Amino acid sequence: MFRLPIVSNSLRVSLKNGNGAIRCLSYTNRLSNEKISQTKQDTSSSSSSSSSSSSSSIPNPNFTHFGSKTVAKDDKEKLVAGVFSSVATKYDLMNDLMSLGIHRLWKDHFINKLDAGKRPNSSEPLNFIDVAGGSGDIAFGLLDHAETKFHDTESTMHIVDINPDMLKEGEKRAMNQNKYFNDPRVQFLVQNGETLDKIESNSKDIYTVSFGIRNFTDIQAGLNTAYRVLKPGGIFYCLEFSKIQNEVVDLGYQQWAKFLPVLGSIVANDYNSYQYLVESIERFPDQETFKSMIEKAGFQSVGYESLTFGVCAIHWGIKV
Repeated sequence: MFRLPIVSNSLRVSLKNGNGAIRCLSYTNRLSNEKISQTKQDTSSSSSSSSSSSSSSIPNPNFTHFGSKTVAKDDKEKLVAGVFSSVATKYDLMNDLMSLGIHRLWKDHFINKLDAGKRPNSSEPLNFIDVAGGSGDIAFGLLDHAETKFHDTESTMHIVDINPDMLKEGEKRAMNQNKYFNDPRVQFLVQNGETLDKIESNSKDIYTVSFGIRNFTDIQAGLNTAYRVLKPGGIFYCLEFSKIQNEVVDLGYQQWAKFLPVLGSIVANDYNSYQYLVESIERFPDQETFKSMIEKAGFQSVGYESLTFGVCAIHWGIKV
C-alpha cells in the first residue's frame, strides 16, 4: 500500500479583508521532501535547473512546444483543446493510467494540506478559483473540505477551463453527486488561464491549478495572471507532474511512460493524446526552475513539496 511519509512542519497565512480583519488559513506540510524558498539551492539542483531551462528553450518567440514537437504559439491552444476534448469523457481513467491511480492520494493530500475554508470566527467567506479545473474534482473537494471541517457553506468557487468539453464533465459530476449543480456559489466559466479576462484583479483568496499548468502555451503568463487575480495575502497553489529525484524510480517510470500511449490506444482508442500528455510531462520544468518562475511572477514565501519521489509536486506562493 502506498503511504505518505510524515513530518510536522506547518505554515500559516493571514489574509486581510478590506476592513483590516484577519482571516487565517493554515496548512500542514506532511511530506519529508518539502523545500521552501529560504532554502539555498545546492550545486546539483542549480545545475539541474540550468540544464532543464536551456534544454526546453525555443529561440524563436513565435513558436513553442507541443509535447516533443515545435509548433506556432497560435496553434498550440487549438492542439491542446483537441487533446482534452478527446480525453474529456475518460479524464479520470487517463489520470489513473498516468499515475497508476496514485493521483487520487495526491489530490486528497493537496486539499488537506491547503486546509482552506471560512473559519468560524471570520465574517467573510473565501473566494476560490480553480483553473484548468473543468472536471470539478479539485473544486468540489475543496468545497467539501471547507464544509466538513469548518462548516463553511458560504465560500464561492469559480471553476474555469479553456475547454468547454471538460467543463461539461464537471457539470455532469456535480449533477451525479447531486451537489454543486445549479449552486449559486459555484460558477463554470470558459476561460484561458493565461489571461482570465473575465476575472477581476485582486478578487480571489485562493487560486488552485491541478495537472493543468503544464499545458499552458505561456506558463509565465499564467503565473503572472494568477498573481493579478489574487487579493493581497492570497495563495497560489499548484499540483503538477514534476521531475523524479530517485534514479531507480525514474527508470521505472520512463519505461512505464513509453507504454502509456499504447495503453491509451487500447483502453481509450487514443494513442496521440496520451503521447502528447507523456511528452508534456517531460517538457515541464523541474521543481527548482518552476519555483523560480513563481517567484518571478511576484509571489513570496514560495515553496514546493515533492510527492512520490518527485513524480509530482505541490507548489505554492503568497501574494503580499
